[in-house]
Amino acid sequence: MSTVQLQSKLPNVGTTIFTVMSSLAVEHNAINLGQGFPDFPMSEELTNMVNSAMKDGFNQYIHMNGYMPLREAIAEKVDFLYGAQINPDTEITITPGGTYALYTAFATILQPGDEVIVFEPAYDCYIPQVELAGAKAVTVELVFPEYKIDWAAVRNKITEKTRAIVINSPHNPTGAVLSAQDIVELTAIVKDTQILIISDEVYEHLIFDGLPHESILKYPELLERAFVTFSFGKVYHCTGWKLGYCIAPGYLMKEFRKIHQFNAFTSDTPKQVALAGFLANRDAYLELGAFLQQKRDYFESLMKETRLKALPSHGSYFQSYSYAGISDETEMDFAVRLTKEYGVATIPVSAFYTKPVNNSVLRFCFAKKEATLNAAVERLVKL
Repeated sequence: MSTVQLQSKLPNVGTTIFTVMSSLAVEHNAINLGQGFPDFPMSEELTNMVNSAMKDGFNQYIHMNGYMPLREAIAEKVDFLYGAQINPDTEITITPGGTYALYTAFATILQPGDEVIVFEPAYDCYIPQVELAGAKAVTVELVFPEYKIDWAAVRNKITEKTRAIVINSPHNPTGAVLSAQDIVELTAIVKDTQILIISDEVYEHLIFDGLPHESILKYPELLERAFVTFSFGKVYHCTGWKLGYCIAPGYLMKEFRKIHQFNAFTSDTPKQVALAGFLANRDAYLELGAFLQQKRDYFESLMKETRLKALPSHGSYFQSYSYAGISDETEMDFAVRLTKEYGVATIPVSAFYTKPVNNSVLRFCFAKKEATLNAAVERLVKL
């Protein structure tokens, strides 16, 4: 029997590093501080509200663009947080996760031959999504070890083919946060151009040390050319829900919805109904930064007993640690050995680059119960 030939659309992509390391963790009974998900429970109030929505009959398709009371609640939240007046009817779409929103934004704007500026290390979905649209990712390395943007380098990469710039703050995998000066630089670069902005803000509330979140929603001049994506899963400790949303000006959202209607079409109904009511509880998201900062600080205090050295993290679920004083192994080799021999799974930050990089850095997820963090560090002190 002959085999059907298939030309891969992503010939350079294999199994994600998250699957590889999580599988290795299971195989070696390791504590998984690699993949970014909490191991503590989400709000019982919110799960009860989902249950009530299901019992009340909210189990069929909801409007393609999302449950209107939820979109209205998001618009109210955005006004409260960022002073932005967003039209819930024409400028907000509920999506099955933040990654889906990113994919749909890329599919909306990119044509074959377009170029997209992507900062590395980068969340691993960006470049494959750009390439699936027939476009080219043009990478700019963040300046190690602070993982800051070199805006002069960005200017050098801009061409007449540049269609978009992707920003992510708080940043995955490093926890870096954009500053007000970064916004000034970005504004100057895109002014009087056709360049659009894709802003990944799924960790908007996971920001520490009293720093403000410089959301694109705060800046009308940038918002008029932006898709801004968010995740309920990151805010309410329910990553498995795969529910998020995208905000964009009406002329962009109109095209976004053309793609959306022929893909997922709509998102989970009872969870949208529950969230529409739960968003009224502002403390649930306003207190998130302090809650996760306490976990970061607790983990960092424990890690001082190890030979690993902390790099700054001002947001997200993650903090990077250097093992430069321990080994000259590649990040992947060291991460694998750490899993097999010491029983702690991490993510090598080199996995977030397209080119070979070895800064001797691993990413740890600290969004875990204290007992989990204690158990992991008990193993790491043996390094």
